[in-house]
Amino acid sequence: MTKVSLVSLGCAKNLVDSEIMVGHLHAAGMTVVPDADQADVVIVNTCSFIDSSKEESINHILEVHQQRGMKKRRSHQKLIVAGCMSQRFSKDLKSELHAEVDAFIGLDQVTKVAPIIREILAKDRGADDAPPVFIEGRSTWIPDFDTPRFRLTPRHTAYIKIAEGCNHPCTFCIIPQIRGRHRSRTVESVVAEARQLVNEGVKELNLISQDTTFFGMDTWEERPNPRTPVDSSRGTALTTLLRQLNAIEGDFWIRLLYTHPAHWSDELIRTIAECPKIARYIDIPLQHITDHMLGLMQRETSSAYIRDLIARIRAGIPGIAIRTTFIVGFPGETEADVEELCAFIRETKFERLGVFRYSQEEGTRAAKMENQVPKKTKEARWHRVMKLQREIASQVSESSIGRTLKVLVEEPGVARGEADAPDIDGRVYLPITAPVGAFARVRITGHEDYDLLALPAGEAPATRKVARQAQ
Repeated sequence: MTKVSLVSLGCAKNLVDSEIMVGHLHAAGMTVVPDADQADVVIVNTCSFIDSSKEESINHILEVHQQRGMKKRRSHQKLIVAGCMSQRFSKDLKSELHAEVDAFIGLDQVTKVAPIIREILAKDRGADDAPPVFIEGRSTWIPDFDTPRFRLTPRHTAYIKIAEGCNHPCTFCIIPQIRGRHRSRTVESVVAEARQLVNEGVKELNLISQDTTFFGMDTWEERPNPRTPVDSSRGTALTTLLRQLNAIEGDFWIRLLYTHPAHWSDELIRTIAECPKIARYIDIPLQHITDHMLGLMQRETSSAYIRDLIARIRAGIPGIAIRTTFIVGFPGETEADVEELCAFIRETKFERLGVFRYSQEEGTRAAKMENQVPKKTKEARWHRVMKLQREIASQVSESSIGRTLKVLVEEPGVARGEADAPDIDGRVYLPITAPVGAFARVRITGHEDYDLLALPAGEAPATRKVARQAQ
């Protein structure tokens, strides 16, 4: 029986691709093992969003290659590179990693991974033969409800990819070139998957895509202009989906991630407010606030629009926690832009906020722009914004003391509240007696950095995790 080990890198969207590959491997009768030393085939599912992601992916590939070289009994082990980096750079990597890699597969080959493995195991590649590339143009595939999948998340939480690809023209982003145009699943498909997950005991459904707020708009007869915010009063496939998910029986959270600000509407705000199972948390990457920078980034919004949207969201959804991200050091960014950004953050007091240093990505329009910001300046601006946000985060955490929160217990002594998404936000530390995978109600007694404490006075957390607020 063929043994396969898989390393999954990058974001939750990549993790779903890994889960689909594992599901197809199981369906084909192959065994998935955690230890690469025991595997006949190792798959590295790579990320290529920014340079550091590519570097991490290359390091994992080289590490697997070196380890198999040291293990004589696994000297014929095959190494497959999958995912975004493979999709983006396969032609270059085929020559750069000629000796290390046995095959490259892209995003549309996740369901074909088993026959590809059989093919590369059936024949030995000559020393001078280039590794085969099983990538066929730009990605067009999208998962559906009946796609075999084996979840790699804890039993109580799951990601549901509701769409694939992206239509936005952001000048800093390579994703549309890697994952193709936006392609939505049907409402019926997503609801069927969600119902099955809830029946399996999942307590948190995390809806993801490159842009969840564009869900279903690609199927409109009159497609929205991607550079124009949608009709604020119009219902969308997303609001229909959220109401149908909220109607599923059971006690669980629905978490909305990766929402683009241009496609929010009053109807979406109203839907979230009226559906109690939707977590009072939204992820809305804004990237900047000045019209100067939003224009250079081609973010399809304006400073006035963003400020009005945040005000409408907070007024329409009491108790909402807003998570956003910003980019500092983008080409052409001035000190005045950073001043206005800091003033906006100070005024808005986001509950959750992350900051990226701009990465000059090959193939993007921003990479060719003049006025690239020096690395030292980027670093100084990043530290400046993060220092400000740490102060705000401390104030937000302080305001939680004395409140009773509903939390989802992740592991003994560690939980998350509605305002904390998996892997990226803070934690709630509580007595280890709370059952893992279940909801609990706890009283907040203190805080440390981005984390909350629900412990008796003087008691330290039994487990310590570091929140990934602002990487």
